[in-house]
Amino acid sequence: MKHWDQFLAPYKQAVGELKVKLKGMRGQFELNSTHSPIEFVTGRVKPIASILDKANQKGIPLDKLEEELQDIAGIRIMCQFVDDIPHVVHLLRSRNDLKVVEERDYISHKKTSGYRSHHVVVRYPVQTIHGEKKILTEIQIRTLAMNFWATIEHSLNYKYKGDFPDDIQMRLKRAAEAAFRLDEEMSLIRGEIQEAQAFFTRNKEFKQEENS
Repeated sequence: MKHWDQFLAPYKQAVGELKVKLKGMRGQFELNSTHSPIEFVTGRVKPIASILDKANQKGIPLDKLEEELQDIAGIRIMCQFVDDIPHVVHLLRSRNDLKVVEERDYISHKKTSGYRSHHVVVRYPVQTIHGEKKILTEIQIRTLAMNFWATIEHSLNYKYKGDFPDDIQMRLKRAAEAAFRLDEEMSLIRGEIQEAQAFFTRNKEFKQEENS
């Protein structure tokens, strides 16, 4: 267990640092009173059992995990609108504290299951007492609707081990299309939504000043 703690420590550090930095980007948009393409950020390090399962499925030797398993460290960026996703991808590509090494666009090219998301794999350097260590991290960028579907599908996938009954598979695909239509409708009224949110924020700040 001590070996695993040592192995996963830099991954935990990478997730912690990236969460702070990406949340900081959201805060900068708010300070400029402009719409933030980032709604919120979460992150996790893959559990040991999941690492071993995936390595076994993909035929990855344990001594090659660092080079070949890209999602031991995972960050998820949620956006309000589909149009926000390319903006976030551009922001990631522009950063000089990480390097984008691979992208997978499952929005323009959805998976057969209905899964939609944009994956960016980055190499992120963490500073340790033994020197710099570059950590592969998978960043998933998706809308709230995409995330709702993916979370449910992930839970069902765990239950059925990927072998879904036909009726469940059909309903999941229908739900994926419904989630996509929801995103499309929200994009059509994006201006109204942002105006209402800005009004709500201004009103909230004004009330806080009155009460201070």
